[in-house]
Amino acid sequence: MRIDTMTAAQAARMPEWTKKWLEIGLSTEPADFDAATEAALKAYKLCNLNPPMVILRMGSPYAATFGGIIAWAYLREFAKHAPIKVESQVESQVWSQVESQVRLHVESQVESQVRLHVESQVESQVLSQVESPVWSQVRAQVWSQVESQVRLHVESQVESQVLSQVESPVWSVIGNDRGGAFWASWCGYVTFMRDVLGWQDPALERFEIDEALTKSCGWVWWHENVLAISDRPESLHRDDQGRLHNTSGPSIRYRDGWSLWHHRGVLVPQRVIEQPETLTVPQIESEQNTEVRRVMIERYGQARFLRDSGAEVVNRDESGILYRKQRNCKRNGGIHMIDYAGPERAEFLKRRSAMGLALLFAADGLAWFALGLLVGWWIWR
Repeated sequence: MRIDTMTAAQAARMPEWTKKWLEIGLSTEPADFDAATEAALKAYKLCNLNPPMVILRMGSPYAATFGGIIAWAYLREFAKHAPIKVESQVESQVWSQVESQVRLHVESQVESQVRLHVESQVESQVLSQVESPVWSQVRAQVWSQVESQVRLHVESQVESQVLSQVESPVWSVIGNDRGGAFWASWCGYVTFMRDVLGWQDPALERFEIDEALTKSCGWVWWHENVLAISDRPESLHRDDQGRLHNTSGPSIRYRDGWSLWHHRGVLVPQRVIEQPETLTVPQIESEQNTEVRRVMIERYGQARFLRDSGAEVVNRDESGILYRKQRNCKRNGGIHMIDYAGPERAEFLKRRSAMGLALLFAADGLAWFALGLLVGWWIWR
């Protein structure tokens, strides 16, 4: 079925559709593990794979990923110590599956059989003048608030925290996740084609796997022998720009306790949010991440930090006060320094800097600060 036009009434439903799938992607309702398991098993069948030997229902993406790896490791150890004589067809099947270890990346097969197949059908049957607005108004907007602001943060921390717990031989399976609530933008895009524009195609039967997983759970970790499904978050806090943010507790917390802490989208250690009174000047100054250091200063108190760290006033004008705290900052192989160049109109030069530009007055410092180019300086208004 080919879609060549979109009516004004259909186009008017895009904001409604975006809102609907944002709510699904950011839902904190408990997972429907039965529905998620049923959909995932259909994916194994679609890929011509036997059902996994182990199915885990976990409280968070971290638990699903780490638990999936642990389950796979147990199966591998079982294979090593299993008796050579195979007593039954069942034991023979177990042996052969465990022997394969991580040979098959199930998530990539599901990706190929579901999303890539459905996407190719959309591209061939829906005129680009119709498809493009749906992409930009529905999928891109849901992506910017769900995948970009939440999923990528969660995914990064899952990989980082699991990597620190396991040995290098299993690193290749850490990124085996695919599907769940954080895939809402893809589902919003296809369901708009199907339910609003009336697109019909046999490929939609495959898409129902993704749709069911997105609506029923938070995260899916795939392996030939192990399937691990995660719950949705228990709580999720964002600021008015959609960034993960909470000044009194976790920005995102799962029912098993796994949590992340963010301040306006910046991932920070727990104590920065929940125990800012314990922060010290040496801790702040030793923090290598500029964004984290900025949040730490804000939580510590800017005026207090300027006083306690011994920052010096180098210029005052109608824009405020420009402070300097001597701090070597290695970037692009050089040491950034700003020197005072005259008593009349305080001029500061960035020597050996990658930019090589002059910094004039507190007003100019404020502009540089807004652009994120000012290192080791504070403008206090």
